[in-house]
Amino acid sequence: MAGPGSGAPPQPLGLPGLGELRPLSRDMALGLGPGWSHACHAMLFAPDPVRLFGRLPLRYAVLMQLRFDGQLGFPGGYVDWRLHSLEEGLNRVLALGLGRGVRLVEGDHLASHIAQGPRRLVAHLYVKRLSLPELRALELRAVRSRDHGLEVMGTVRVPLYIRKDRLGGLPAFLRNSFVGAAKFQLLYALKVLNMVPAEKLAQAVAAAQAPQETASEAAATAPVAVGTSASTQALLPCGPA
Repeated sequence: MAGPGSGAPPQPLGLPGLGELRPLSRDMALGLGPGWSHACHAMLFAPDPVRLFGRLPLRYAVLMQLRFDGQLGFPGGYVDWRLHSLEEGLNRVLALGLGRGVRLVEGDHLASHIAQGPRRLVAHLYVKRLSLPELRALELRAVRSRDHGLEVMGTVRVPLYIRKDRLGGLPAFLRNSFVGAAKFQLLYALKVLNMVPAEKLAQAVAAAQAPQETASEAAATAPVAVGTSASTQALLPCGPA
């Protein structure tokens, strides 16, 4: 899937309650000079026609990684573009964390943003659409990659649905800790590629930022079935919501 082009700055994210990152084109990013670092990451995804519990459409399988530091991020890493192109550097890093089998090109570039923080860093995001069998094969190869169990604890799929309670699914996923610009990049790609409607994204972001009820508060206010203790009630299996 082609990005917006190397000469065009990306559009703003525009989700209420979420700060913007300064956008710039790929060409502008490469012209910043030697004092800047570049991090390239890839969002690999595939259409998924399955409905969870027969009701919730999965829409797409979007791949992310659980890192060694317990944070979520996209496959990729720092690239020294003075030694090779951004894409060549990204493909080298992807081979370490996912194994070989997927390559990205300049046309897969989606957006570049200046990351927040004291370091002068540009975060580049690439996207590539795969078939569902290709994505599954990639997940299996990742287990045998060099970095699996070291820098990468495993791959995860992003739940793009919102459950009836308006918390389960994407809102709960967004409550996790994300490294660097990964959370912004995820939401940006989902919106720009129209993988999740903008109003649903705004709803998920708002729910993720709302104060969360603690487990003790939930147990104190939850109704208990007649003849069932609260401790036993907590162990009862729950069906799909």
